[in-house]
This record gives sequence, structure tokens and C-alpha cells, in this order.
Amino acid sequence: MTRDCLTEEDLLALLAGDSSWDEWQEHIGSCPSCRSLWAKQEPLQKALDSAPDEAALKRFITAARAGLEEALKRRARPIAHYGAWSRSPVGPLFIAVSSRGLCAIAFRSTEQDFVRRLETRGFEPLRARQRVEGTVSQLREYFAGRRRRFDLAVDLAGQTRFQRLVLETTAAVPSGQSVSYGEIARRIGRPRATRAVGGALGQNPIPIVVPCHRIIGSDGGLHGYGGGLDIKERLLRLEGAPVGRGTPSPAA
Repeated sequence: MTRDCLTEEDLLALLAGDSSWDEWQEHIGSCPSCRSLWAKQEPLQKALDSAPDEAALKRFITAARAGLEEALKRRARPIAHYGAWSRSPVGPLFIAVSSRGLCAIAFRSTEQDFVRRLETRGFEPLRARQRVEGTVSQLREYFAGRRRRFDLAVDLAGQTRFQRLVLETTAAVPSGQSVSYGEIARRIGRPRATRAVGGALGQNPIPIVVPCHRIIGSDGGLHGYGGGLDIKERLLRLEGAPVGRGTPSPAA
């Protein structure tokens, strides 16, 4: 999946040593916008390296944050072209694509709420139904049983590093199979993060294509889904995945 541009959270993670410079070096070297942002953190890096007194450290942090915020404001927001498939088999779907790929699918949403969520993720929403036709075409094939894998680039902009890791791992679960939240936690090397995995999947911006419906409870039951448990069960049955006896009712 495509490497997203640096966010303020990513920069702080790099400075704190929670993120590896090796993971970002190639992207920063090739992206003028991220090079500019990285340069803005120099006062903070100097402060951390030199360990000055508390007052000086606060001045450095204030200057660094102001520079970062100004650079983030000047960065042009990427456009997300969006449209709706109003009569999908699971009800109206709003869909958006950016220059990097599919960036949003929403069940049971109003246009206003969908646009607001795109803006929160840093996009400039622009209605353009024709731009989402390719995605709609593959979704039609999926619901007709003629497609088991999507051939779509995706854009996970706005997700944290942990959320991206969970979503990327979830995307590797094949059609017709299901695994538990705990299994996803183990696959990402965070075996105690089952609840955090559930939280990340609850924020999945592109359901169906990133198949969070394939992630179930350890008891075989269906727990939580943005489109509703009835849709989660329907998608699993469409793919031929077993739905356990522990499955709660949609009202649970």
C-alpha cells in the first residue's frame, strides 16, 4: 500500500524514537512537501539533543510546533472525488477516490456526514460520480459472486501507523475465511492488543475492500460492524465463510 505523507503524529513518533527513520527516509527524500516538514522540526531536534534548561526547552518546542502547524496549513489538501452507488445490494454506499486510490466507502451515511469525514482526514471533497465508476464496477462483480479479490489501489491517509498496520494485515485475509481479532493482534506482533485491533477496524475507511467483516470474535460470533451485523453476516455468507453458532443477532 502507498506510503502516506508525514503527519504531525508521524514526526513526533520519529523524534521520540517510536518510529524508524529507515521507514521514512526514501519517502522524505522523494517528497518535497515532507522534506519541508522534516526541516521544520530542526529546532525541536536541537532541543532534545542538547537538553537545555526547562525554559529553553519550552521555547524550542513552541517554535517547532508553530513551524509545523504553519507548514501543514500551507500544504495543499488532496482532492477526494466522490459519488454514491444508491442501490447496492447492501443499501446506499458513498465512495471516494483520491489520486492514490480508493480512500473511502461508507454504509448508511448522509452525503453531509461523508463529506465531513473526508475533510477530517485531510481531503478536499469534490463530487464526481464518474470517478468512482471503476470501484462500483468491481463492487458489482463482488456482489454478483464473480470477484473474490479487488484490483484497486487504496489510500489510507489519515490513519495512524498502528491503524494502517491492522488494516494492511486484515486486507491479507482471503475471501471465504475469517480470523479472530486476537489472531490479527498476534499477526502484527501485538498479542495483547485485541481491543485496540477492534478499535482500529472500527475506523476502517474502506470496508468490503479492506475486509474487516472477515474479523470475528474468538467465540465465532460477529462483533461490531459499521454497516450493521446483518451486513457483516451477509458478506461472510456471500463469500462462503462459515458463520459460527455464537453469532449474536443484529440487535445485539
